[in-house]
Parts: sequence; structure tokens; C-alpha cells
Amino acid sequence: GQDVVEQSGSKRRLDEAQMAASAEDNENLVPVTVLTGFLGSGKTTLLNHILTATHGKKIAVIENEFGDVGIDDELLQKNSKVQADEEIIEMMNGCICCTVRQDLITVLSKLAKRVASGKLKLDGIVIETTGLADPAPVAQTFFVDDAVKAFARLDGIVTLIDAKHIELHLDEEKPEGVENEAVEQVAFADRLLLNKIDLVSEADLFRIESRLKGINAFAPIMRTEKAQVSVDSVLNIKAFDLKKTLDMDPEFLNTDGEHEHDNSVSSISIIQPGNVDLELVQKWVGQLLQEKGAQIYRMKGVLSISNADDKFVYQAVHMLFRGNFDDKWEAGEPRESKLVFIGKNLDEKELRDGFNACIDTPEVLEKRIKTLRFAMGTKVECKTGGGWVKGEVVAHMYRDEFMPPGMVAPYQVKLDSGELIWAPEDVNNLIRKG
Repeated sequence: GQDVVEQSGSKRRLDEAQMAASAEDNENLVPVTVLTGFLGSGKTTLLNHILTATHGKKIAVIENEFGDVGIDDELLQKNSKVQADEEIIEMMNGCICCTVRQDLITVLSKLAKRVASGKLKLDGIVIETTGLADPAPVAQTFFVDDAVKAFARLDGIVTLIDAKHIELHLDEEKPEGVENEAVEQVAFADRLLLNKIDLVSEADLFRIESRLKGINAFAPIMRTEKAQVSVDSVLNIKAFDLKKTLDMDPEFLNTDGEHEHDNSVSSISIIQPGNVDLELVQKWVGQLLQEKGAQIYRMKGVLSISNADDKFVYQAVHMLFRGNFDDKWEAGEPRESKLVFIGKNLDEKELRDGFNACIDTPEVLEKRIKTLRFAMGTKVECKTGGGWVKGEVVAHMYRDEFMPPGMVAPYQVKLDSGELIWAPEDVNNLIRKG
């Protein structure tokens, strides 16, 4: 939080301003797709297509050198135009092929430099994760590294599935404590490409699709054969934009009772009318991810926050969370929050109760006022830019339109000089007894 109290009606703090700016900049960031799937699911075919077909898009394909997939060297030689350095090859069709030898961030910063210098314009980046790799660490790079965040945004995780063998993989018995990677890859996906459908019957497909939906009810399934996928199907998925997904499929969050499976990985959605309190939600999510982050593979949502005109859109991969205020609520649009959880052994009642406790009601407000340390009229000292100054508490849970969206200050204080200020938190290093 902040280290000083603020004058009432003063402009918002820098980090909030940056957060608001990030929503606009988001459009200029290069969209990144993480492509995952077992060996043999058709990833190589798909990547070869991206690197050699004339599709008019400039895409950088980043592949893991450690994988045994490996883009066909011969194909690369035949179709490459120029090799800029050992890690980056430019293809005839304008796309770029990169291999990761040490570190994904190194390759991304090389691309970022070339984009910044104007040498390279990219429509998207596709990162191939190795056969058995958990896509989470790759996805998390886009939450953690500041330089990467300033250049690219995680657009979605696409899992390619071999229709002929997926059931074997899903049914594979694992030793105690070892995750089934096939289940995890389905659970992480924002979009599932069900490939090799020419090798199975329609009845098989129906059974496989209902099985996939049992694990991850929120990833649309696209059927393909021989990995003949248009480049668009792996780009600009806007997977983390629930609004887009809901526009495409209004029933998207309605998963009640569709698929009953006894496996421990499942998906849950919550739709809650009304507004929630920003501070309570932040505390709840923080605690949830700390305690249950390992078993929550994905979490995303759109929240309706009290005292904010914009929707709060967020997503998380395991413990890492990223959210910001995005589009405005339209006039007449019902204010409600929509949340999606995909994970292992999720406790639906616990999640619902936890979220319900964040709903902004008069009772909740009253309860919060009761927990404040200083009653109205109490003489206090506040820490300002110019040191500690004396005043008295004149309002509890104070809000004005110059404060960051969703924020409510525990106290408004009238200083002895007559000036009004507010304290952002009820903590001793900001406000103490006079």
C-alpha cells in the first residue's frame, strides 16, 4: 500500500494510473499462444504449417530444444531465408523460428529488441511446450518478468489432442502423488483442438468430447484432421477475455450437471449478481491462492466491484494472479460477477461461501466499521509527506471520486489546520492515536 495518507479529493496514485494505462496498452502487446499436447498429437505438423504456408501473418514459433519433437531440420533449411543468430531463423513466408536453448526469457528479449528497433513486426508468438511439459511455468513467464510483460501478453493455452489415443492417456494409472499430465494439459487449456478425428468414429468423438468437458467445461473444442488448422485458430484467442468468450457462447458458464465424472479434476463457475468489495475480494483471492494455488490450475473472471465504473477482469495460473480494470459496464447491463475455476479436488461450497462473503452489503460495511480502531471524533495523528500531523476522525469508510476505482478509505480525518485527508489503511504506521 502507500506510505502516506492523501489529501481528500487528490488525484490517484501512480500504480493505479499505470494499471488503467495497461488496459489500453494491452492491445499493442504481441499475443502469445502456448501450444501443448502429447507427442504424436500433431504439433509438429501444425508448426510446420505455420512456418511454411502462405497465410500472410508474421508469427514467431518458439520451440523447446529439449523436446524430441523438433521442427524438421530439412524443412527449415528448404524454407528458411536467413539465420539471424543461432537461435533465430527467418522463414520464406515471413515467419520466424526460434529454439530455446537456455531460457525462454532470453529468446523473448531478443525478439522484443528486434521489434523495438523496427526490424521486426510480429502478429503473434506460438510457444511449443515439450510433450510432457506442464504449460504452467511457460504461461507464468508472462505474469512475472517485467520486460516480457511490457512486450507480450499471454493470449491463451491451446492443447492439441490425438483423438485416437487420448483416452488411453487419460486413463493411465499414475503412482501415488504423480499427476496425470494428459489430464493436466486438458485442464489448463483455453481451447482444445481435437485432432486426427478421421481415425475414430462419431460415437467415439461424442464420448471423448464429453470426457474432455468433464475435466474442463470451459475450453471450446475444435475438431481437426491431420492438424489442418487455420493459423487463426491458434492466434488471438483472447482466452483471458471472458467477455469475448461469453459473446461467442452465452451458455459458456452454464455447466450444471452436464458432465458427471468421478475424476478429481473439474471446473466450477459462479455467477453472482450485485457488487463485491475490492479489498475483501483481494484478501480472499490472496488467501485462496496461497492455500490452494497448487490445486487450482486456472482461475479467471469478470468482477463487478463497488465504486468502480469498469469491469475488473482477472486470470490466474496456479499461484500467480493478474487483474486490472478493463471495459466500462454498459448502461443497462446487469452488474454481476462471473468466475471460473478449473482444478483438482475443488470444494464448490467453500468457493461459493468465500466469494459470497465479499459481496458488498450494508451488513458487511457495518461489520468492517466495527473492526476499525478509532471511533468518530477520536484525536489521531496521520503520517503525511511532511511528517506526522494531528487531527480527528470525521468519517469512516470514506470514498470520493478522485480515489482509485473500488477503493474505500477506512478514515477521513480533519487536520487541525482544517484540511481534510484520508488514510488508505487502518495501520499504525499511517494513523495512530493522538
